[in-house]
Amino acid sequence: MKLYNTLTKKIEQFVPLQTNSAGIYTCGPTVYDFAHIGNLSSYIYADTLGRTLRSSGMVTEHIMNITDVDDKTIRRSNETNHREEPKEALLNFTMHFTSLFFEDMESVGNDLSNYTFVKATDHIEHMQVIIRNLVDEGMAYISDDGVYFSIKAYKASGKTYGQLLKIVENSAYESRIDNDEYDKESAQDFALWKKRKGDEPFWRFDINGIELDGRPGWHIECSAMSTATLGLPFDIHTGGIDLIFPHHENEIAQSTGGRTEDLMAGIFFHNEHLLVNGKKMSKSLNNFYTLKDFRSKSIDPLAFRLLVLQSHYRSQSNFTWESLDSASLLLQDIRSWADLRFQNLKSPDLKAEYEVTLPSIIDALKQDLNTVEATARLICMIKRTGEVGADSEAIAVSVPTIETLFGLNLQKRLDISQFNKDSLKQRLQAREKQEWELSDAIRDELKQAGITVRDSEQGQIWSRLDS
Repeated sequence: MKLYNTLTKKIEQFVPLQTNSAGIYTCGPTVYDFAHIGNLSSYIYADTLGRTLRSSGMVTEHIMNITDVDDKTIRRSNETNHREEPKEALLNFTMHFTSLFFEDMESVGNDLSNYTFVKATDHIEHMQVIIRNLVDEGMAYISDDGVYFSIKAYKASGKTYGQLLKIVENSAYESRIDNDEYDKESAQDFALWKKRKGDEPFWRFDINGIELDGRPGWHIECSAMSTATLGLPFDIHTGGIDLIFPHHENEIAQSTGGRTEDLMAGIFFHNEHLLVNGKKMSKSLNNFYTLKDFRSKSIDPLAFRLLVLQSHYRSQSNFTWESLDSASLLLQDIRSWADLRFQNLKSPDLKAEYEVTLPSIIDALKQDLNTVEATARLICMIKRTGEVGADSEAIAVSVPTIETLFGLNLQKRLDISQFNKDSLKQRLQAREKQEWELSDAIRDELKQAGITVRDSEQGQIWSRLDS
């Protein structure tokens, strides 16, 4: 498989560190609110990457973090907490939004069984070990308000700060960043650990005999969780393009600082922004959407998955309600095609065509995850089915592959009931006897049951109205 690597600024052949095995770390959500559709588009691309690797015979270990302690989670839990102790309030608050996140992941077709989810608060001790090592190696220093990573010391050790993008030099390293909501234009020292303030939740931390009860900075969390689960280096690190700096750049620095190892991950895989009506999402512009907005309009979130996959991950994609409606119609066509496997239809030409098309879809995905071309070939495959006639057996064989690659939950769809099958048989008999009124009456009854039927050269073909 070929992927664009942000580290090398080129498309390169993915060579796993271990044969037929790929370790993937995806920067997951900060669970203080519902995930917005920009977040979800990033997770859909990462999920499709994992699906493509597995379709090539690889075993994937896909780690996704849950950031359940940072400025935003603490602030929001404090706003809603009136009785609980701060740490308990934080954990209960973030547990609620973590559960909602899992629901959203499944709704957009991401199979949770393919992931290992890790929480920041479960890795505090590992973070503290890394921080102690960085201080001991001279890569970090203790201050009155916490522990900070020293970019100056890191560079003096021969390491490169700015591996993912060129960073404008800033000599004011002592003007440290204490906030988790970072200024993306700054290259200043950043917090590894933040000393307790007021009624914030905190964890005990003794470093070099100094009591620094508090909580971790943002970047150290992902370094701890990725190295604890995948080791160093690992194969692929994914995330949105907005995470390149400072988050991923600082992850590299603190993960490799004081070590002989220069590499954190072999490939950094970044997806571009999802725009809304050509603009970045913003609550002030009233163009900030979550899956709740789709459900309020009775739109299946899997239509959003299709919308995302029709754009290449390295190109800005654009969400509009019109494009989501088009994706909904496409989803309906794909589901109707998949339901043809339940019908006794034969086409001598289709099986041979599928045997060519299915590998070509996989090949498109293996060329820098070209979901645009892969989706176009799927659409062409469905159109050809309408032109040459359906073959139920060929479609039944093809559906698992399409499901593996696209994640549209096609295999969960069941055949219609025996009662409805008997009605279709009765309608066919009525037509053969030219009993048109009876045929029409049965057709109307089927429609009431959510099934529409059309007559073709191949005979009766049914589909679900809610497909």
